Amino acid sequence: MRIAVVAPSCPLKREAADRVTDIAAARGHELAIHPQCFLEDGHFAGSDAARLAALREVMADESVEAVWFARGGYGSNRIAEAAMADVPSAAWSKTFLGYSDGGFLLAGLHKAGLAVAHGPMVQDVARDGGEAAIGRALDWFEGNGEALEPGLDGPAFAFNLVVLSSLMGTPLEPDFTSAELLIEELDEELYRIDRFLFHVSRQPGFAKVRQLRLGRVLERANDRPFGSDVEAVARRWCAEAGVSFGGRADIGHDAHNRIVPFPRRHA
Repeated sequence: MRIAVVAPSCPLKREAADRVTDIAAARGHELAIHPQCFLEDGHFAGSDAARLAALREVMADESVEAVWFARGGYGSNRIAEAAMADVPSAAWSKTFLGYSDGGFLLAGLHKAGLAVAHGPMVQDVARDGGEAAIGRALDWFEGNGEALEPGLDGPAFAFNLVVLSSLMGTPLEPDFTSAELLIEELDEELYRIDRFLFHVSRQPGFAKVRQLRLGRVLERANDRPFGSDVEAVARRWCAEAGVSFGGRADIGHDAHNRIVPFPRRHA
C-alpha cells in the first residue's frame, strides 16, 4: 500500500518520519512523506497555500491509496473549506486518517463525501508506547477491525473538544443525526471544558446526536477546585440538551488512541 503523509497543521519531526517510514516498510507499505511536512512558516508547516497544495496533490494522486496526517497543532481549519471544493476524482478511493487539529479537515472531507477516520498520526510515534499507535493506524489501513474503538455500535464521529466547539456552527459542521459523538481533550482546565461543552450543547446540531461518549481528558489543574469531575460536567450538559450520555470511550491524545471511522456519505 502507498500511503501519503501531509502536514495540514504544524511541521513533522524528521526523526518521527524516519521511524514510521521504517515501521511501514517492514509491513510492506510505502510511506510517501510529502516534502511540505518539513516546511516551517511561523507556527505552520508552510504557508496556507503550501499546505493546501500538498493536500490537493496527494488527493489527486492515483498511486496513493490512503492519506495520513502527519500531526496536529493548529492550522488545518485555515484550509479545510478550500479542501472540500472540487474534490479530485482520485480522492474518492482513499481513506484519510488523523485527529486533534486534523478534526477540522476530517469534518470537511467527510462533508464532501470522502472516507475519513479519527486515529493516530505519524508524530505519535514519539509518544510513550507510540509504536503501538503507529501499528494500530497501519492495521486500520490494512482493514483490521481490531484497531477500532471497541464500543462502536453504529454511526459515530470523534473529535477533540476544542476543535469540535470551534467548528460547530460553521460550514464544516457534520450532520450528527442518529450518530454517537465521541470527544476527548488535552491540557485544558475543567472550567474551560465546561465552557466548551456549554457551547457545543447549545448548537442545534448537537440535539441530533444519539449519544455522547467521553474519551480521555487530560486536565490542567484549575486555579481553585471546580467542584465536580469531567464526567459530571459532560452528563450535565448532555442532560440539558436532551442527549444521552453513553459512558466512556477509548480515544485520546495518547498512544492508546483507537480508530473511529466517520459514516460514509454522498456529497
